Amino acid sequence: MNQDPENQSSAARSSTPQAEFDNSQTTSSSIPPSDWREALMTLIASRISIIQIESKEAARAAATRLAYLAGFAICLFFAWALLLAGGIAALAAATSWPWFWIAMVVASIHLVAAAILSRAAKTPAKASFTHTRAEFQKDREWIENFQKTRKSGD
Repeated sequence: MNQDPENQSSAARSSTPQAEFDNSQTTSSSIPPSDWREALMTLIASRISIIQIESKEAARAAATRLAYLAGFAICLFFAWALLLAGGIAALAAATSWPWFWIAMVVASIHLVAAAILSRAAKTPAKASFTHTRAEFQKDREWIENFQKTRKSGD
């Protein structure tokens, strides 16, 4: 099971989206395209590659968040049910108040807490597809510059 530290670090590096994109760029041929169609196809292929890599990352993040939320919901439900039943019974026995009035107050408190927690959970997520947007912006600038140089050259 002993592995070289270089192999471990390269494996760790290749798991990031930027490393995957860099690896895909270095493995492609470094020969410049012969015509504009080949250049365009290479450009489109590289953009699709970026989108695929970032989509995988976004899917992993969403699946992780969904798993955490599901676990949270299950734990919250069982804790709520057990505490509600035990607390209502204990308060009714200690105070001789009717259990249904205690249940109404406890339910109201829980509704307020749920509203506060749902508002807190609506924090904005990290921006997705940052590399793709950056590459599209570079492409847009290149096309604008290309069009300007073509017009001035005509």
